[in-house]
Order: sequence, then structure tokens, then C-alpha cells
Amino acid sequence: MPTIRDDETPNATGIPSSARRTDIIPPPTLAVTEELLHALPKTDLHCHLDGSMRLKTILELAEQQKIKLMADTEDGLAKAIHMGQVCKSLEEYLVAFDVTLSVLQTAESLYRAAYELAVDAAAENVRWLEVRYSPALHLQKGLKMTTVIDSVLEGLRAAKKETGIKCAVIVCGIRHINPQTSMRLAELSVAYKNRGVVGFDLAGAEASFPAKDHLDAFRLILKNNVNCTAHAGEAYGPESISQAIHSLGAHRIGHGTRLREDGDLLNYVNDHRIPMEVCPSSNVQTGAVSSLESHPLKFYFDYGLRVTINTDNRLITDTTVTKELWLAHRELGLSLEDLTTIIVSGFKSAFLPFREKQDMLRQVNQEIATTLAAFEKRPVAAMRQPA
Repeated sequence: MPTIRDDETPNATGIPSSARRTDIIPPPTLAVTEELLHALPKTDLHCHLDGSMRLKTILELAEQQKIKLMADTEDGLAKAIHMGQVCKSLEEYLVAFDVTLSVLQTAESLYRAAYELAVDAAAENVRWLEVRYSPALHLQKGLKMTTVIDSVLEGLRAAKKETGIKCAVIVCGIRHINPQTSMRLAELSVAYKNRGVVGFDLAGAEASFPAKDHLDAFRLILKNNVNCTAHAGEAYGPESISQAIHSLGAHRIGHGTRLREDGDLLNYVNDHRIPMEVCPSSNVQTGAVSSLESHPLKFYFDYGLRVTINTDNRLITDTTVTKELWLAHRELGLSLEDLTTIIVSGFKSAFLPFREKQDMLRQVNQEIATTLAAFEKRPVAAMRQPA
């Protein structure tokens, strides 16, 4: 009997193989441009709400809430939070979150931030968006955790009604906050299962705060058949990834830049098709990698890992999924065929029920093929990448 799953065989009618697809092969003459990548359907599986606000919104909310910021213009605020800049330290990077969290302590601000994030994602043809945040960080003015969840979900629903984008929430436990808080957040995730929450995450400082300290929260999550992921291998070594997988039971890995340091673990992740939520520009900004050229994304992809490309923090890193795909092509040499494979891997890695995912994949595969064909018919001059 073959060991390969039925849905991984070349002629299967289910979800095609994640390693390489034969159903969508871009024409060899088709140039990779930001315009083309923008037009393709996409996912964003690793996107933090508090790191993905609009500058204008932060300023307006601060004025409404009588909060004094370090700048009162968009340009000034962008510089103050080191937007899109490589940070010298973790403390410098975290300044931005102090700013955004200061204005995200009301139901109205949470609704607006969630709505605008989903609308912005939809504008670049993101079709499935998983928004993650920790309700525990939005209680400074007395909100209940349930109110925090409801406000964000209402904002995402409003964006879906307006744009058609499908969205869901991943609740984040925080490593450097006590494990009891993670348990409360896990209970919240279980209660909101099938009501907009599709997963549970562990975020925060990796060093000195091991994942195994939050084991009870993840036991509750897995007992209730809730999806889970974990930030791991970003600011700490591959043992952090091992703990996320083997202690917490993580179904996906956030970042995983240091997985390449442990070949045995890398092969385990590959063999078990554990998706990697890769955020290239963010990894440069935080110092997880020294440059885009040294990022392990291409090695992971070439080796066969199921990789997805995501934003992490759209505001702080000054990025979009389109931009991240373009940088992967320009700086790492990923071809259009590579990028379409990674795009499809994003949909395959989504925290969605199998049948719903299968339907979405059929639509996405067809749309990718249609988009590529449409761009192939365009005059060459119209497809040139602007300098």
C-alpha cells in the first residue's frame, strides 16, 4: 500500500500537493510585476491587529481619547515608531506597540482598527485574512475580554459585507505574561470557536519564556479541537520550534527563521507538512535575519517545506502581502511559478474546515489561471515594472 495520502496524489480531485503543482504553470514569458502580484488572490495568515493600523487612524483616535503621542503628524509618527526601519533593539521595535495599544482600549477603536485592516487587505486582493491579537492587552480602560473579541469580530464582519473578504481571529497568549492569563485566553478561544475565532497562538518574547510554561492552555485548546499556532524560532533557536510542535501541538509555526539550524527538526516539519508563517521584511526589521538576501525562505521552499508569505505588522513594517511577494522575487529570486505555489500554500494552510478550504482552493486555482492568462495577453510595455 502506498504511504502517500490520497489527496496528495497527482491526479487527486481534492487538495493538490503542496510541494509543486502542475495545474497552474505561468507562461515563461510572463514578467513578475507588483501589478500582477497585486491582482492575484492571496492570504495573510500572520497579521497582528495592533501592528497593522493606519497612521491617520492612530492620530484621530488619540485626539478623540485625549492621548498625547510623541508626534502629531503622519510623517512624524511614522518616524517615531520606526515604521519600515531596521530597529537597533527589541525595545526600539516595541515602541510602536506602546503607541497603537494606547489608542486600542475602547470598543469603538477596536471595531475601527479591525474594519480598516480588513478593508486594506481586501484592496490588495487578500481573500482570506487571519487577524491575531491578545484581548488581555486591551483591558486598560475596563473593557471585558468578551467585548474586545466582539468589537473586532463586528469590524471584520462589516468589512466582509462591504468588500467580500473572508476574515477570522486568532487569539494570542503572551509568553511573558503569566500562564494563568493564557488559560483565560484559551477558554475565551474555546467559547468563541465557530463564532469567528479559528485559532490560538503564543506570542511575545521567546528568550527566558519557554512555550512549555503555557502547556495547560494548549491542552485545553487541543482538547476542544481548536487550531493552534505559535511564534517560534524568531528570536530564539530551533529548540523553541521543537517545544511549539512537540509540547504545545502547534499546527503551524510563526516565523521559524532559525529552523535551518536543526536539520533533523527541519525534516520533521517537512515530513509532517507543518506550514511556516514566514514574514520576510519583519524578520529583517527585528534582526531575526541580517538582510532579505540571507532570509531562509527560498531554502525552505526549495527544500519542499510548506511556506506561506505574510505581513506580520503592516503598519510597523510598512508592508503588504503584495510587497512581500515582490521582495521575495526581487531579492531571493523566487519565480512566478514559485510565488503562485506559495500563494496556494497560504490557502491550503488556512485555519478553515476541509470542505470550505477545498471550495476556496478550486476558486483560487481558477482565478490564478485566469489572471495569468489575462496578463499574458497584455502588451509587453503595459507589464513593465516601474523603476
